[in-house]
Amino acid sequence: MTQPNSRRKFLRNLSLGTVAASGAALAGCGGSDGGDIDVRFAHGVASGDPMSDRVILWTRISTAASGDIEVKWELSEDSNFAVIAATGTTPTGPARDYTVKVDATGLAANRAYYYRFVAYGAASPVGRTKTLGTGNLAQVKLAVFSCTNYPAGYFHVYAEAAKLNDIDAAIHLGDYIYEYAKDGYAAKDAEAMGRVSVPANEIITLSDYRRRYAQYRADKDLQAIHARMPFITVWDDHELANDSWREGAENHDPATEGLFLARRQMAIQAYNEWMPIRLPDAGKPERIYRSFDFGNLLSLHMLDTRIIGRDKQLGYASYVGAGGAFNGASFAAAVGDPARQLMGADQTTWLKGQMGKSNATWQMLGQQVLMARMNLPAPLVLGAIGFGAYVALLAKAKSAPTTLTAAEQQILAQPSVPYNLDAWDGYQAARETVLATARALNKNLVVLAGDTHNAWASDLADMNGQAVGVEFGVSSVTSPGFEDIFKNEDPALVAAGLEQIIGPLVYAETKSRGFMVVTVTPSETRAEYRYVSTVKSASYTAVAGKVLKTLPGAANRKLIAV
Repeated sequence: MTQPNSRRKFLRNLSLGTVAASGAALAGCGGSDGGDIDVRFAHGVASGDPMSDRVILWTRISTAASGDIEVKWELSEDSNFAVIAATGTTPTGPARDYTVKVDATGLAANRAYYYRFVAYGAASPVGRTKTLGTGNLAQVKLAVFSCTNYPAGYFHVYAEAAKLNDIDAAIHLGDYIYEYAKDGYAAKDAEAMGRVSVPANEIITLSDYRRRYAQYRADKDLQAIHARMPFITVWDDHELANDSWREGAENHDPATEGLFLARRQMAIQAYNEWMPIRLPDAGKPERIYRSFDFGNLLSLHMLDTRIIGRDKQLGYASYVGAGGAFNGASFAAAVGDPARQLMGADQTTWLKGQMGKSNATWQMLGQQVLMARMNLPAPLVLGAIGFGAYVALLAKAKSAPTTLTAAEQQILAQPSVPYNLDAWDGYQAARETVLATARALNKNLVVLAGDTHNAWASDLADMNGQAVGVEFGVSSVTSPGFEDIFKNEDPALVAAGLEQIIGPLVYAETKSRGFMVVTVTPSETRAEYRYVSTVKSASYTAVAGKVLKTLPGAANRKLIAV
């Protein structure tokens, strides 16, 4: 319905308050007919990639208009917008799916700001963001997330984190969306929860990816956390297709789904439209790796271990003979090949340079897959024996070794191999390069990892056993973990068994969805694991998890229980 001009001005005054005069200038901007346009901010607001003097502000216009629209944005030092720190206008339109992204500059360091958008009398929700600090900071606090599968459950993890008032930034390590069709992975309860994926098909085209982001970003809990704190993100595989690598993916069939590189380009375009991210190089939208300096306390390096430089994953089937015997020597040669790349040469050189020039107390890698050595006995990895049965066999070998049968002895004699060749374990020379860099530079290294849907904490050592740093692996927001794989096993026994079998592993939690709060000070880096009781019902409770820390200094690069 077309409103009189006076009515339009009244609505604009109501939404903008003291800045109504400048907002009125937008009345005739955009649209295909120059008249009134119905505008909504159905996907909330977000901010991201904070620096000491700037931050990305994001929103999206929902409209029936077919042309471009001019959008006003404001950033204030107070939630009432009495003191405007920065303001401006920017266009959006169908070419960018009506998303709005502004790099608000000229800001003060280590300060919270509030922001909002307005167009045609409609005002967005108000968001809160924060710039990075400079100098000798006493503390940085981060909330860390990964693996957010909409049909798998409610986003209670986001809801819990949005209650926190002291987070400097949220770190999302990838799998922000999933690409599967409505009846795909982890979707068996989706209809009952009202969380069926849209579109119904596996997403392949630019329009598909945009619609899937729109569905996720309509979620109230995801909107709440984006409005509460700035995000620093990287993609993993599901923003594109499962088990992606440089030239393909496990979940991509060129014969029926077209060129992989074309799909990759469309997925990257949608990601950059819908995420509050600043491109390091506008001419190379596939380059996502970048650094953030929190004063002299922390340098955070966000990496792409997924699609820029990754060689194709190895598969165990190639190393199992006709009789079922595992060819350990052939496998070791392949997995240790010095030419195998995970990040690629350019990114590896860049990371060496970033770490080398940083004077921060802590060097942190925000990246997708586990870096720690996660070796399990080959019979377990290859499915020849169940987890509980193997642990019982270990106990038998310890208490009554003379009673072991020949078959049991053969099982126990099998070598240990990486449980996940999609992780750094499948790219061992590349891992040694990163660890050697940190060790040679005498850096205090903390690695953040997602991807597995389980919580982990491990000591990091090079191939010679020399301590280099620690890794904190975060659980998923909704995607199921090992409890979905070892359905008939007690999750507590699975976690305890993994801690027993895997040497560098200090902590495992394999059944709960959650996030981490990572607190960095000059004297320690501490990770608090936080979980929710369920993601399958609308009601839930918060559950406290393990707390671990590490100290700076060459003699202290290991995990300590708190």
